Amino acid sequence: MEPVSAEHVTTFRRFNRYFTRRIGVLDDHYLGQNRPLGEARLLFEIGTGASLKDLRTRLGLDAGYLSRMVRALEAQGLVRVSVHPADSRLRLAELTAAGRDELAEQHRRADGLAEGLLSGLSEEQRGRLAEAVTVAERLLRLAGITVRAVDAGSADARACLAGFAAELDERFPEGYDTADLVPPARIAVFLVAYEEERAVGCGVLCAPDADTAEIRHLWVHPEARGLGLGRRVLTELERAAVERGHRVVRLDTHEVLKEAATLYRTSGYAEIPAYDEDAHASYWFEKPLPPSPPVPPPVPR
Repeated sequence: MEPVSAEHVTTFRRFNRYFTRRIGVLDDHYLGQNRPLGEARLLFEIGTGASLKDLRTRLGLDAGYLSRMVRALEAQGLVRVSVHPADSRLRLAELTAAGRDELAEQHRRADGLAEGLLSGLSEEQRGRLAEAVTVAERLLRLAGITVRAVDAGSADARACLAGFAAELDERFPEGYDTADLVPPARIAVFLVAYEEERAVGCGVLCAPDADTAEIRHLWVHPEARGLGLGRRVLTELERAAVERGHRVVRLDTHEVLKEAATLYRTSGYAEIPAYDEDAHASYWFEKPLPPSPPVPPPVPR
């Protein structure tokens, strides 16, 4: 992981200060309504209905703080809370008619604020700004994703493999069966990518021998594609292989997965002859790995 420069930190913080001031985040009457941004955002997130558990995860809020905000909105007649009809352990927050009216007014004012900000730019400048914001959002999403090693039998690992197998079954002319997945006993490292604690991708590292590692089941959820997450998980798998002392990493892919073949070729993989009898493989790749860093000697005590 490359260190973050002080210049980049300063630039990022300067933009945060300017943008939050410019859109009125610090005002207790956000958008001229009688509530701060936190409550206004909570109304937006509740929308057509959401469980308090989902709201905590989505907004990253402490349970107590969220409960206080919900109670305040309830007292104002904007929100009602009930038991979730499908799960009695969950509480569901919904907007009342007054809450829906206030949210509609919030949208109208927010649109007006955005239009006011953009009106001082030419159409060409607005396009450039929209493109820059899209890039910033994509990169910030990628920055917020964590990649962690999990047990191959965990619920998140199984969910990712189910998504992987279902997609390949749809895309491969010959189909794909879950029996073709790597058995858990062969998995040396199982990585899962998390966005706001939701599993959005995975990758598996196998170890056929001491020198060779093999990458399998690299997959990104459709909602997280276009961020560069596939390359991120691939890099983390390679790092895990280096840490384990492997000297080379191999993988294969199907001919219909053109985006995967492009990823591997642009990540330093060279095409090689077939090294296995995988019925779904059309291309085989290999990449040499750098030597693992030396282990520092223990510090004398």
